[in-house]
Amino acid sequence: MRIALLRPPRKFSFSMDVYADSLVRGLKTTCPDWEFIEFTPSLKVDHNEHKTWKAGIKKYYSRYYSFPKSLKNLEVNLFHIVDHSDGHWVYWLSYFNKASVLTCHDLINLTQPETFQGKAIFPMVSMASWKFSVSGMKKANRVITVSSHTAKDVVKYLDVHPDLIDVIPNAVDSVFSPLPTDTVQRNRSRYGLDRETLCLLNVGSNNQRKNIITILKVLETVRSKSIKVTFWKTGGDFTQEQKEFIRKNSLEDCVYYMGRPSQNELINIYNAADILVAPSLYEGFGLTALEAMACGTPVITSNVTSVPEVVGDAAILTNPLDVDEIVEKVLLIHQDQCKRNDLIQRGIKRVQPFTWERTAEQVATVYEKALACL
Repeated sequence: MRIALLRPPRKFSFSMDVYADSLVRGLKTTCPDWEFIEFTPSLKVDHNEHKTWKAGIKKYYSRYYSFPKSLKNLEVNLFHIVDHSDGHWVYWLSYFNKASVLTCHDLINLTQPETFQGKAIFPMVSMASWKFSVSGMKKANRVITVSSHTAKDVVKYLDVHPDLIDVIPNAVDSVFSPLPTDTVQRNRSRYGLDRETLCLLNVGSNNQRKNIITILKVLETVRSKSIKVTFWKTGGDFTQEQKEFIRKNSLEDCVYYMGRPSQNELINIYNAADILVAPSLYEGFGLTALEAMACGTPVITSNVTSVPEVVGDAAILTNPLDVDEIVEKVLLIHQDQCKRNDLIQRGIKRVQPFTWERTAEQVATVYEKALACL
């Protein structure tokens, strides 16, 4: 069996890199007799053309014509498109009579189109092309979604038949785990934290749906109660609006942007922090909550979209827009060691089934279903 995995350009989307890299490793472990080939469209744009109409035309030509056309003569049994934003490739594969599977991670641009604003030079063209792309999954032999919530969105917004969808959750790399206490204390000291300081953490982009402004309001309220507290942000940097809020409320001395850490450094950060606060307004899955749990870090997150099905009873679920409720839960974890320990144990237990080997086994079964459709 030869499987081609079609993935977006590396570093185009960090989360897609994690999914594709981890899935390939899992597949090679669980299906050692199969051959897995990765294909990524390449687009060389002159530095001076970056974010110009000429660069945009080159990108569209590569993504929508030259790359998918090049797939015609590949001798493989099946193509797996790992990012729903590349669903337009399914049109070509269907025309070539090639078997295809597509993974859909979320449909936020359809369910909450306001989050798309400001992301493109030509927003109307970009949105139209994105809708065209994700609609391609209607022609795929099978569709994988990473959560039941996303599966419902696919049925509702794209009219894909439920029988063609397989829900297969993401997983957590086994390297995410609790570190020894002395290592954690050394890392906290290295980051400038003493034992008394409460450290809140958020990992991910600065997209509006991540609701970072609510965390900043929580931070302001907790600090007003004479509690030593700090907030770490990794991934996307703070937006100008968020930076202005930090400045106006004199939070500069307790807010730190940690950049885009390596995996090893991210594990150190998860372990050094006291609470992951992730009040997202929308998540197709919510992997950072599981990563934090795997590292023994208590999690406060949203009670909306896919998050409850991912974290189960191992995290504290809140209304993502209720600052007072989130503050109450932060103080509960900070002041109640029994509650904190209970969340840690529940979290570690919760993540155990989420392995890439298990995910890969289920994906391999979907490949067989897709081939049976031909």
